[in-house]
Amino acid sequence: MPLQAGIVGLPNVGKSTLFNAITSAGAEAANYPFCTIEPNVGVVEVPDKRLDVLTKMVGPQKTIPTTFEFVDIAGLVRGASTGEGLGNQFLAHIREVDAIIQVVRCFEDDDITHVSGKIDPLDDIETINLELIFADIASLEKRIERTAKASKGDKKLEPELAIQRRLLEHLQANKLASQADLSDDDKKVIKSYQLLTSKPLLFCCNVAESEAGNAEGNSHVARVREYASQNGWETVVISAKVESEIATLEPEEKSMFLEELGLTESGLDRLIHAAYHLLGLATYLTAGEKEVRAWTFHRGWKAPQCAGVIHSDFEKLFIRAEVVAYEDLVAAGNMAAAKAAGKLRIEGKDYEMKDGDICNFRIGG
Repeated sequence: MPLQAGIVGLPNVGKSTLFNAITSAGAEAANYPFCTIEPNVGVVEVPDKRLDVLTKMVGPQKTIPTTFEFVDIAGLVRGASTGEGLGNQFLAHIREVDAIIQVVRCFEDDDITHVSGKIDPLDDIETINLELIFADIASLEKRIERTAKASKGDKKLEPELAIQRRLLEHLQANKLASQADLSDDDKKVIKSYQLLTSKPLLFCCNVAESEAGNAEGNSHVARVREYASQNGWETVVISAKVESEIATLEPEEKSMFLEELGLTESGLDRLIHAAYHLLGLATYLTAGEKEVRAWTFHRGWKAPQCAGVIHSDFEKLFIRAEVVAYEDLVAAGNMAAAKAAGKLRIEGKDYEMKDGDICNFRIGG
């Protein structure tokens, strides 16, 4: 199943407007809570200028970018962990995604109501985080009860029970599971728990149209950025309304529009790249006469696993990978020149793939 980044936030922060812009999937956007009930799923292409360069160089029949999925999840309200609003549905949908993008309202607009009656992004973040923490506490308490019961007959479960109790104490201090001081082995143990607050997190600050060209944002954004940086989280500034307009433009018009705003790339492109990175993903490329194509892999994967992305048999039958770094190929001008310059490498099963590697896999039969 493709990796998914879930877009969450309080009602009326611009989630569905942002989702529409990202995927052009037509998610309903309205000025009242709970307009998104079932989660909308949209497949988004990952912008990659390297594909354009390789396409000009190789002249393939087609060019195929890589993709991943965004999920637009119903707006959360205070009390969701105890079933308020669409609480149970909301939490179940978050449990299914691999990373969370919190859309935070950083714009003033009297015509768009705020569920809390005030614009305070840190308060919004706290509301969401606390509901996720409360849900995790309830889930972990049930798990501890089961483990404690089972450990009476199986002493091997006692170390896991100790981890669970330590983590519960951490959550009860209103801290996310991802902030807990856990060893790599501990993290492996709790991974199967599917805790909501253990998922990778990114903040998307939604600003007004008039502030779309200001990468620094405003005073609301500054507060979110400071809070996020203290915890090692990334922040992306975006105007969902402007991005929804940009999404309807042709490439040339889009470039002109961005130029007028003083931007080199759209906020959506920045968000897509940030979410891709948040999910721990990277891209390798293949370049031939039939197609130039980007392939997604997990950072840290070895060459056979990456070959398996193309076809599962490629991993089983992997012999070697012929690899040239994108920068080396561009500098050489073509594959033959790169090979003549000694930039084409033969890599075996233990090679860890790098983002931007251009590959040709050799497999046995």
